[in-house]
Amino acid sequence: MATNVLRNRPLWLKLLAALVLLFAALAVVIAFFPWDTLREPINRYVSEKTGRKFEITRRLDVGVGLRGATVKFDGIEFANPPWARDPYLVKAERAEFDIRLWPLLTQKIVIPRLALFSPTLGLQMEPDGRRTWALGKDTSDPGTVPVIGLMQVDNGTIDFLATHLGVDLHADVSYDTGRGTLPLSYRIKGRYKGQPLTAEGRTGNVLQLKSAGQQPFPMEIDAAAGQTRFKAEGTVTDFADLDGIDAKFELKGQTLGALFPLLGIALPETSPYALSGDLRKRAKLWEVAGLKGRLGLSDIAGDMRFDQAGKLPRLAGELRSRLMDMDDLGPLIGLPPTERSAKAVEGVAPPPTIKQAKRAAGNKVLPTATLDFDRLRAMNADVKYTADRIRNVRDVPLDRGSVQVKLTDGVLALDPLDLGVAGGKLAGAIRIDATQNPADIRASLDLRNMQLNRVVPKIETMRSSFSRLDGRVNLAGRGNSVASWLGGASGDVAALTGRGRFSNLLLEFMGLDGAEIIKFLLRGDQNVELRCAAMAFDVNKGLMTSRSVVLDTADTVFYATGQANLATEKLDFVVRPEPKDASFLSLRTPLVIGGTFGSPSGGVQVVPLAERGLAALVLGALNPLLALAATIETGPGEDADCKGVLSQANKPSTGAAAAGAARAKGAKQR
Repeated sequence: MATNVLRNRPLWLKLLAALVLLFAALAVVIAFFPWDTLREPINRYVSEKTGRKFEITRRLDVGVGLRGATVKFDGIEFANPPWARDPYLVKAERAEFDIRLWPLLTQKIVIPRLALFSPTLGLQMEPDGRRTWALGKDTSDPGTVPVIGLMQVDNGTIDFLATHLGVDLHADVSYDTGRGTLPLSYRIKGRYKGQPLTAEGRTGNVLQLKSAGQQPFPMEIDAAAGQTRFKAEGTVTDFADLDGIDAKFELKGQTLGALFPLLGIALPETSPYALSGDLRKRAKLWEVAGLKGRLGLSDIAGDMRFDQAGKLPRLAGELRSRLMDMDDLGPLIGLPPTERSAKAVEGVAPPPTIKQAKRAAGNKVLPTATLDFDRLRAMNADVKYTADRIRNVRDVPLDRGSVQVKLTDGVLALDPLDLGVAGGKLAGAIRIDATQNPADIRASLDLRNMQLNRVVPKIETMRSSFSRLDGRVNLAGRGNSVASWLGGASGDVAALTGRGRFSNLLLEFMGLDGAEIIKFLLRGDQNVELRCAAMAFDVNKGLMTSRSVVLDTADTVFYATGQANLATEKLDFVVRPEPKDASFLSLRTPLVIGGTFGSPSGGVQVVPLAERGLAALVLGALNPLLALAATIETGPGEDADCKGVLSQANKPSTGAAAAGAARAKGAKQR
């Protein structure tokens, strides 16, 4: 009767039953199959297909499931290609991995999980694409590289060499379940981008090489490359591509410029720094939120983004300093940080250039540090920086500042540039075209309402001046440093001021008026009216020639002529005072200003002064009272035509100076 029941069942049910029995039998066979008998055939097969020795040294075992298989090697040795430095790709006491079966039909190896016990790994990459972990005879074929999801390493070593990337690292890895959620620890030493590197840290129990829908795994790192120190704590989703990063970080170093060889981010040279914030990475986009810290003696905060998706990476963001110290501006234009700013960041050694800077103190003033063309062409940027207040200003009375830094395909523009200077404002643009060598550099700057007593505060008698100063700088030329650019630049420079109050004592010193000085010493200094002043130069290939240099007061008119050579930094000026009042004890004679920018010198012209002195000596021999006649100044000076003076100073001459000024104005128009 049971036989009749079976005969009456549908065909599909019979087939299903047969299939179940087949799978059951197959499972029994697989479960009890002596897989180790295939060890030698597998050794020969893999060695033949890869062209290098492969050996399962002791035992092979396989567990097959519906989606894949779990393979266990008791002892494994897999040699590297002959061109590699290390003899083995992997040599381990044990290895265990899961492998997907269906992708094998398309000759693709997918390993969701890999566990290695006491391994030695020798990983190496070459610039032509060859890599030791490719499993075909052609190791440059990316199709032969296995896809690995999770990797667990228990007490082993890893060597990684990529000379074209500047990487040569050795890592020791240990696993201890007593370390809680971060049982896997590592220590790394070697060289990275030409600098010595050390690192240590901990991770979760596995390294997630490919995310494959898994949760992010925790990671800590404390690394040092050269003088740069980096600490981070957070999670990573994809270790192979460093993707899905969410971490808090700390970064310290001697200069942000040192990050270019390490990270490919072209930042300017700075004072020593210490920064912290939240780091995030998704695909090709790196983001830093809540950035804060110090650059030397200055604070800094903001948000930044670094996008590597385009042909050139792009840096963007906004930064702000509530208080910026003037000493921290020097490295931006090629000067070394001062000793006080170099020691401002705890835990960062001062740069060695401090001592060199002291030895070179007597050299030229204009910065000679050259442009780094590789950096200017390495990325694009659009970053705004604002300093709410500037302290320790000394020679340059800056109050505040802001600048938009734009770098596009090798062309750097500081536009707009807005600086608070001496209670006034300096605004304009600077453009550096680094696609040319030497670079094409243009500067167009306007000065408005600067307080004259703050421009030259070191002169005691200037502190009572209430005049306002306006001016402009339009220069264009080629050069690879500030010094070489100015040494060949053309254009015009002008500074103008109208009515105001001025210290008379300064004027009398400049005119060598003894009687007036004695009067001031007895009765005190007096302010006099400043009618107008102008200082204008035509600049032709680095030579600044006076076009109009006039200072007109109620007491004296001063006219100056001469040149300043921006290439040699030499000064050659003659100042001629013309008094408007009659005075005795006057030795008024032209003043000579010479020397260099770093060591200017001043004096009187010897011949006119000697003539007056000789006359005074002869008359004094006849009658001491008559000696005063030689020093009496009849006061032939007249008021300058202020309207004409200011108009003349405001117009550059024709020729190279005018052409250079016109080119410089183009810095604002691009």
